Amino acid sequence: MWTRQHKQRNTGRLIIPSLCVVFLAYFGFHAYHGEFGINSKYQLEAQTVALQAQLDAVKARRMELERRVRLMHDGTLEKDMLDEQARRALNLSQADEITIMLPASSK
Repeated sequence: MWTRQHKQRNTGRLIIPSLCVVFLAYFGFHAYHGEFGINSKYQLEAQTVALQAQLDAVKARRMELERRVRLMHDGTLEKDMLDEQARRALNLSQADEITIMLPASSK
């Protein structure tokens, strides 16, 4: 009678732990780099800060424009504002006046 003797291999013991490591590595990578991962959260927060700063600048510009428009309404019309706008539109000044030209972006 023949008997076979097999040596126990250690490879069978490593299959399940290696599959678990691959599984955890895959989901760990996507938890950090995925569309809804940790890295994306920081990018969205940085984008939110930048957009909030832009919104504040636009709001400040709008408030300034609204203030200037309010000065030109009937009943609150200031002669200096009207004079300034007329001179700017007509590109005129008197001989005894000093004209300081400002860049268009600082209006």
